[in-house]
Amino acid sequence: MADTFNYRIDHHGSLVRPPELTAARAAGDPEALREAALGAVRDAVVFQRKLRSTVVTDGDFPREDFRSAVLDSVSGFRRTDETDSRGLVRWVAESLPEADGPLLADWAARLTELTVIAPKASLPSPAYLAATTFRPGLGVPSARALGEALAEIVRAEIALLVSRGVRLVQLNNPLLLDQLATDPADPGALSFEDALAVDALAVRLDERPEGVRIGVAPGWAAPAEVDRARAEKLYGEVGADRWILPFDQGTEAELDLVRALPEDRDVCLGVVDATVPELEDIDTVMRRVDAVAEVKDLEDAAVSPSRGFADVASRPLLTAEDQRRKLVLVETVARYCWGNEF
Repeated sequence: MADTFNYRIDHHGSLVRPPELTAARAAGDPEALREAALGAVRDAVVFQRKLRSTVVTDGDFPREDFRSAVLDSVSGFRRTDETDSRGLVRWVAESLPEADGPLLADWAARLTELTVIAPKASLPSPAYLAATTFRPGLGVPSARALGEALAEIVRAEIALLVSRGVRLVQLNNPLLLDQLATDPADPGALSFEDALAVDALAVRLDERPEGVRIGVAPGWAAPAEVDRARAEKLYGEVGADRWILPFDQGTEAELDLVRALPEDRDVCLGVVDATVPELEDIDTVMRRVDAVAEVKDLEDAAVSPSRGFADVASRPLLTAEDQRRKLVLVETVARYCWGNEF
């Protein structure tokens, strides 16, 4: 029988925001925005339940983008008028951060009240935030020190989330896969080694109740060619239970990322492209999954879209209908792989 706690039908967490929520955010009234978010989250739970997802998230509906859970709730950061190469508003760290309260736990607790499906929460990884917000001379001694302070905050939040009933926590670090290339990208403010050390601190949870998984999404696209030694270093040093990997292009590099995984780690395969509306051919997807089965036990696997559908509230990658079709396809792939044993 399949492992119930592998949560076979997964998604990254962010969903296309409904028009009412988008309008409330644009209006700028915090109370109206909160009420709109509450209603949207309730509807999102119903939506995910109808899709037969094995996890349920709040769609990131209460937040502006995938980093906001930390940046909106932690002191020491300042929003700027700049944008980075990914089009995200740039924030800078002016002091070592301190948490002002729970980051996601209150919203997660609402999920447990709305459904018996396993609640999932997604957070930006501390290494990603440190690498993208550190600037010399602003009051923070180093990017590594910033990352370690953030790691303690994130680790405490993970423990709180688990205590509130969350069963799957995903950390997003879109910079890591670029570091696994045979010609790795410039690591920026945080070296590859420091990034691994920082994210390893965040996922270290001494006690995990049965069924709890902590995952890492190291990026949205595989490099052209994978440096196997660097991939093994990533998996070996960051003790995540699950690795959420892109698997939607059919490249050898995508398969190499799976080959490098230790046997005792789960893999979640991003089998459909969340950036284009065209649906994948099911036979093509299944041939790719069959290739994984030759190097990895599918009992330790799950499937999902390749990335979130709206990592930034105002910039959805697809329409709500295209998103639904993609998620239905993920569910179909899961049934081809595991039947009805979820």
